[in-house]
Amino acid sequence: MTPNLLEATHEYWHKLNELEAAYQRGEVTLEEVDAKVKGLMTELGQSRRAAFSDFFSRVRRLWEEQRETIVGVLGLGVLTYGWLVVH
Repeated sequence: MTPNLLEATHEYWHKLNELEAAYQRGEVTLEEVDAKVKGLMTELGQSRRAAFSDFFSRVRRLWEEQRETIVGVLGLGVLTYGWLVVH
């Protein structure tokens, strides 16, 4: 399953808003808010690391599978750019 960083961020903000509302209603103390915010930040950090890890593993796999194609296209791009600059 691919980690969805946008969904994780949306859930983080939703939980944070619920926590703020609970604090304003006096249902939780400031210490509890601090502890819960720290937990939410840790959870979001794990989601972020999972998403970046997944992205870089996909890029690495693409590079391993299509190395010649990528190098060829980049080479053509460099040659085309050089030709355009000279002419």
